[in-house]
Amino acid sequence: MSRPTGEQLEIASGAARAVVTEVGASLRAFEVAGVPYVETYGAAEQPPMGAGAVLVPWPNRVGGATWSHAGMRQQLEVTEPARGNAIHGLVRREAWTVTEHGDGTVLLSVEVGELQGWPLPFRTTIRYTLDGEDGAGGLTVTHTVHNTGNEEMPFGVGTHPYPRPGGEDVDDCVLTLAARTVLPVDAETMIPNGKPQPLEGTDLDFRGGRELRGVELDTAFGDCEPGEDGLVRHSVTRDGEGVELWAEACFGWVQVFTPPEFPGKGARAVAIEPMTCPPDALNSGTDLITVAPGDTWTGRWGIRPLHR
Repeated sequence: MSRPTGEQLEIASGAARAVVTEVGASLRAFEVAGVPYVETYGAAEQPPMGAGAVLVPWPNRVGGATWSHAGMRQQLEVTEPARGNAIHGLVRREAWTVTEHGDGTVLLSVEVGELQGWPLPFRTTIRYTLDGEDGAGGLTVTHTVHNTGNEEMPFGVGTHPYPRPGGEDVDDCVLTLAARTVLPVDAETMIPNGKPQPLEGTDLDFRGGRELRGVELDTAFGDCEPGEDGLVRHSVTRDGEGVELWAEACFGWVQVFTPPEFPGKGARAVAIEPMTCPPDALNSGTDLITVAPGDTWTGRWGIRPLHR
């Protein structure tokens, strides 16, 4: 019987193991010594609530599923009918091609031609690599976007993991974010309706860490500040142990989502979604990346266990 996410591509290194799906190139599982560090789902199931999805050529939403390119209005497929938006890009339901599959790494690619509302052909790849000799250093994810067309292409990149703090209950954990601003959105459409606002002194300031119990978020945070090593770092921890999501500075935005229950888990979860641009960036132009014909963009992020 065929699986909705196609072939399940397992990689392993020492005590670490990850599973990536052929359809969508999604991260379905990542664990070290049997301890899970992302929320997972069954091999025969559809990814719940976007779990592990790859979001290219835009993350989050395009308001009204419309945008303009070269002075022409583009009408994307409405993939969020309840709000009338186009959501999470064009590749999360596509069958990707496995171009490399070794013990600790897997590389997938997909070609996107001219589509409804998207006249700009491109190729994108994603590589998942377990770090360190035993894989305990975490998982690194490398994206590329190659412009195969004959005009400049604006785009954004994001992903939709649910980092899991090992065996800890999310509600017993502290969320720490590198973000310094929050983007106000319309409550009905979830499309931005104002400029980014500073977080200092508000209950949305997670830079110093805040307990997740009682916190409900479906929120776009921006101005993520890299550390001395040039990486943006977010984490979910209890007493210093848990999980960290790191990203290169190009991922200056992060969407955080706290559903009341992750399907099959019976408890809350938290999505920490690194993004290169905010919601509706195809219309606002904010932090869009532009790649020239024949050129390639590359960006990285990753997940690693945290221990005292």
